[in-house]
Parts: sequence; C-alpha cells; structure tokens
Amino acid sequence: MISRCGYVAIIGRPNVGKSTLLNMILGQKISITSRKPQTTRHQLLGIKTVKNCQVVYVDTPGIHRRESKAINRYMNRAALSILDDVDVVLFLLDRTAWLTDDQKVADALNYYSGRLILAINKIDRLKSLNQLLPRLSKLHEAFPQAELVPISASTGENITRLESLIHESIPKAPFFFPENQITDRSERFLVAEMIREKLTRQLGEEVPYMLTIQVDRFEVGVETAEIDATIFVEKEGQKAILIGKKGGRLKQIGSDARKDIEKLLNLKVMLTTWVKVKSGWSDNERTLQGLGYNDVRI
Repeated sequence: MISRCGYVAIIGRPNVGKSTLLNMILGQKISITSRKPQTTRHQLLGIKTVKNCQVVYVDTPGIHRRESKAINRYMNRAALSILDDVDVVLFLLDRTAWLTDDQKVADALNYYSGRLILAINKIDRLKSLNQLLPRLSKLHEAFPQAELVPISASTGENITRLESLIHESIPKAPFFFPENQITDRSERFLVAEMIREKLTRQLGEEVPYMLTIQVDRFEVGVETAEIDATIFVEKEGQKAILIGKKGGRLKQIGSDARKDIEKLLNLKVMLTTWVKVKSGWSDNERTLQGLGYNDVRI
C-alpha cells in the first residue's frame, strides 16, 4: 500500500480556535486553550495517522500586528516561518468578523503557492447557515484558489469534510513518525503548558501575558511522578496576585493542573510550584531563548 505523509499548518489570528481545532481532529487534548487571545506561544505538532495517510498538523501562535515586545515578535516568527515548509495551509477564520490581524495573515499568504483551505469556524453559534453566505462570497472573491469549509472546532461539525480535503493534498511519502505517536513534544513541555493553561484561565486580563513556566525537576517513577515548576512573572504585584490570599490561588491552580497532568502521565503526581520575579523577561531575546522560546521550526 502506498503511504502518504505531509505537513498542514493551522494559521490565523489570536483566539480564533486553532488549538481547539487541533485537539478535535486528534481526538485528544495536546494543545492548551483558553478564551484569552495569544494563549498559544509555540509551534506544536499534532500527528494523526489513519491507514496509509499520516498528517502532521502544525498548531501555531496567533498572528497579530502588534509586536510591542520580543515575545510578540517571536510568536509571529513561529507562525509565519512555516509557510514555505508545508503541503497545506489551513487558514482559520471567525464566522463573521474580519479584523486587521486577519489581514496580516492574508498578506503573508500572498507569497504562498501551495494548497490553501479556509475554514470558517464557530458556525455552531449561527442561528442559520444562511447568515454565512455573504461572508463566503467575499472570501471566495479574495481567495479564488482556496477551498472554503464552514466548521465548528468545538462541536466537530464538518470536521470530517475538512479532513477529506486535507487528505487529497497529502503527497506520497513514507511516514515521518511512528503510527502511534501523537505529538513531537515531550511530556515535560506538555506539563509546563498545562500549568500555564490553568494560570491563563484563572487570572485576570493582564497577568497571563506576563508569566511563563519552567519545569525544574521532572522525575517519573513506576507509580508516581515528582515535578517542580517555577512560574516567572515580571513584577512583585503580579506575584502577589498569582499567589493569592494565604497562597489560596496558587494552591488551586496547582491542584487543577495536577489533575490534567495525572491524566497525561497516567500516574499519581506530586506537583510543587514556586513563583519568582524575572523583570522584563518577555522583552529580552536572550532571556526568551533561555526559557525555551527558541524553537521556530519544522
């Protein structure tokens, strides 16, 4: 049987549902999600193998115009650097709104000559699909070479159709990964992301963008795993908010993260977290590299 294998980039502006879509396609959560924009900071591969076809999806940070800090520039590089290296680009859009960040993505696609699919997300929030017709007409005029697919990443509506279109463009090639592998990321990385997800979901509007996670110890035994992690923030005030009254907020965040980590590792987990101030970490290229923001790849 002839095998097929290729890369698919999932790109789009922040908070449009890229990570939710990847998790839905894989049938397993590997990419963290929240309602706050710019939750995803790194490229992450999700691998799905069905019979003779292996699709390697690349979840990317949301592309955005505002590049006020080094971490914003890093995230845009992480998203845009892959356009020359994939077989299919999946441009994810909201069902109604077209924002300036969407235009930044569209401008980048002017230089892309491969297969392009536009997935219009969150159709489950429409009263009628007829509301989508003007939007589809405009998108067809702007991207005449693209396939248009209305979907819901959260409910799974039309995802089968989307995957069928993707499979049509996957070239003949041997598999790049073992058939049972679902991501290229280490368990250590996924643990750090799970902690950051809980922080992002439970904290206010500003603090999640000013924090990052470093796993200091990751020891996995037969029945238990012992994990130590440091949460870096930029200001003492952010540290106080994160810890909460008598340490209550940090304890709750740690408890919620531990439950997800136990599901990931299928082990009992002993998780210990600390909070430290590292002033200006998000706007220092060297510090970012030291904290793991150096993986613009595939």
